Amino acid sequence: MITDKFGRRLQDLRISVIDRCNFRCRYCMPREVFGSDYAFMSKDELLQFDEIERITKIFVALGVKKLRLTGGEPLLRKDLPDLISRLARIPGLEDIALTTNASLLGKMATDLKEAGLQRVNVSLDALDDQTFMSVNDSGFSVHPIIENIYQATEAGLDIKINMVVKKGLNDHQILPMARFFKELGITLRFIEFMDVGQTNGWNFEHVMTKKDMYQQLSKQYELIPVEPAYFGEVAQRYRYRDSSTEVGFITSVSETFCSSCTRARVAADGHFFTCLFAGEGMNLKDFLRSGFTDDELRDVIIDRWQKRDDRYSELRTEETAKRSSKIEMSYIGG
Repeated sequence: MITDKFGRRLQDLRISVIDRCNFRCRYCMPREVFGSDYAFMSKDELLQFDEIERITKIFVALGVKKLRLTGGEPLLRKDLPDLISRLARIPGLEDIALTTNASLLGKMATDLKEAGLQRVNVSLDALDDQTFMSVNDSGFSVHPIIENIYQATEAGLDIKINMVVKKGLNDHQILPMARFFKELGITLRFIEFMDVGQTNGWNFEHVMTKKDMYQQLSKQYELIPVEPAYFGEVAQRYRYRDSSTEVGFITSVSETFCSSCTRARVAADGHFFTCLFAGEGMNLKDFLRSGFTDDELRDVIIDRWQKRDDRYSELRTEETAKRSSKIEMSYIGG
């Protein structure tokens, strides 16, 4: 077990497998920036499956137990179930999850489950079709997304829903989303609109805080706090009084959790980051492709983590958020 300068363990790993996405959500990949002429990574720039497997093994040997595959939209990565199957065989890796917009999930759900995927977080920001299409800015209707969620649960995947709430855009969907997924028995997590990257037009005025959202929900439901399941759990969890179904809040803006952050992130091109709000990372792909041994890679990762002193959210102000140079959500993988 290794720790950083604040005693935070390396426990969770997120690996982005692709920087492309078929949505253009306003808070992540606004179309005016990520347009038809945007230069996404080439096949050679992406980490190959052998490289992802090798990196994962090294991180697991350092104490990582949980892995999440992200993007962009990870289901756009060709042969993704093959990668998951390889990762599922790594001794010591206890949990493999995926974050997706679910537009391709239904037809792939069975293959993903059989490959060894356990959990899926679906990014879904509205049930109202007009609002949903306004958010994704790609003409995708919500109805096939809901059908794909049904298919994924039938395939045996554990589903959670992540809703990014932006004031004035989709905050009127908080109660409809809560009602719908409570009835389905699926956990819904509300995420405060964050200042990841440079292009999503973030400011405090657009943030629906946990307090705001909790007040809306508590007018309809009695919520019972649930104890964290493990150190470093991000969501503040609650259970509906009349149900075993949970709802959660991810409060990176109003109630920061830097002090318990145990996450390392590897971008699709192999850059290693120790914070979601980082400005630069260390290129592991260069080490991989220049003949570094596993022991040498291990030492590089240990050194990077032990020097880690990130606590961006604790120090954030509106002015520092504007001045900070941060990589984009679609690049780091959320």
